[in-house]
Amino acid sequence: MTNNNPIGLFDSGIGGTSIWKEIHQLLPNEDTIYLADSKNAPYGQKSKEEIIYLSCKNTEFLLEQNCKLIVVACNTATTNAIKELRTKYKIPFIGIEPAIKPAALHSKTQKIGILATKGTLNSELFYKNVEQYQDIQIIEQIGYGLVELIENGQINSIEMNQLLHKYLTPMIQSNIDYLVLGCSHYPYLIPQIKKILPENISIIDSGEAVAKQTKKILEESVGLKENTNPSKCLFYTNSNSDVLSGILENKYPIIAKDF
Repeated sequence: MTNNNPIGLFDSGIGGTSIWKEIHQLLPNEDTIYLADSKNAPYGQKSKEEIIYLSCKNTEFLLEQNCKLIVVACNTATTNAIKELRTKYKIPFIGIEPAIKPAALHSKTQKIGILATKGTLNSELFYKNVEQYQDIQIIEQIGYGLVELIENGQINSIEMNQLLHKYLTPMIQSNIDYLVLGCSHYPYLIPQIKKILPENISIIDSGEAVAKQTKKILEESVGLKENTNPSKCLFYTNSNSDVLSGILENKYPIIAKDF
């Protein structure tokens, strides 16, 4: 393993590209390999055992590509499997969790909303995080159907707009002033969400924080890339590559592969 090896990322589909974009922006010199397990999306409806199994499978694929660090670019996989991954594999893992802390610390109404998958909201790790903020009312909403629509390229569909109205209206009525996006797919919905939310409600996702943590871990242990060759960014998917290609504006090679 050398510091010139790539950073690996995996998600239950295309959503984690929102995390990849933040990492690539902060560390443009680093090579990256992204794995979209779209065939098994969404992870949010699966059992903890299934999520751990898929996360291990994805990790082993990225280890075969000689990745020096792995970003679990999926809230559901992080909250359900990262403990097992860190125990099983001798490689640094960066997880992604809903950014409850900044929302809770800055909320003036003492009410924040969180939109996430069932797998994230029902996880032990999420419960432990929420427990720290007893004086904050946290309004949780499972985003049923959102990941499936995003994976099918229906980000701007009427059905998506209807679901977002359904999920966000009760939060607005509850007087939240922060909305936490607890799924790496959801940043792609920010333009629609902004049309629904009043201006006084801020939206928070985890992308920038994950990128900063990735840089920190590389600097402290694994090492940043030393050679000055242009960065190589590879994307693998086990499903239709059209939506992933569109999200990436057709700028990067996508390898369709069954894994």
